[in-house]
Amino acid sequence: MSPKTLPKGVWALGFVSLLMDTSSEMIHSLLPVFLTSVLGASALSVGIIEGVAEATASFTKVFSGVFSDRVGRRKPLVLFGYGLAALTKPVFALAPTIGWVVAARFTDRLGKGVRGAPRDALIADLTPRELIGAAYGLRQSLDTVGAFAGPLIAVIAMGLSGDDYRLVFWVASVPALLTVPLILVGIKEPEIHQAATAKRVIWSEVRRFPAAYWSVVAVALVMTLEHRA
Repeated sequence: MSPKTLPKGVWALGFVSLLMDTSSEMIHSLLPVFLTSVLGASALSVGIIEGVAEATASFTKVFSGVFSDRVGRRKPLVLFGYGLAALTKPVFALAPTIGWVVAARFTDRLGKGVRGAPRDALIADLTPRELIGAAYGLRQSLDTVGAFAGPLIAVIAMGLSGDDYRLVFWVASVPALLTVPLILVGIKEPEIHQAATAKRVIWSEVRRFPAAYWSVVAVALVMTLEHRA
């Protein structure tokens, strides 16, 4: 079926992903060099910053979706997650020290973890069953466009600005800030959630996960830290 038949809220979420990923990739593609050449960070520090940031996002995802089921609302968490990430973007441009970047990077990934699962659940809530695959494909495709466009725009902007990192970071803040009004205007919370008819995850179930599961999670986090380093 044609993606043109998808609800406007799904399209809005897709363009929100495109804008935020464009902004994030513009900054993240330049951030390691900015940290080392402008702020004087070591390569090890860059690896630790990235590892902790990504681990934060991964850990938060475990709980944000369950929380959205419990409160019965998706949009507020999606708005909070994207809004939190949008507010961090200007911090990279203003950062006088590594500490500012660490705080911004941590907060940015916290926002990513908060919004991820509720956003995907909201897509399921908004979309007819027969179009679920098309809806997720659309969002992921637009997200991928942002991931490609971000570094490309960053390279062009660096060339035009004479390698002015802070100016490029300011430019990258614009698409991120646009996600907030797009969520407010373009997405309407449905009255009935798909999760209402499904079995909900309860906190006691988390405690029943075997030790082997948490061992795999721990190894994955360590590997993430080592990879980023």
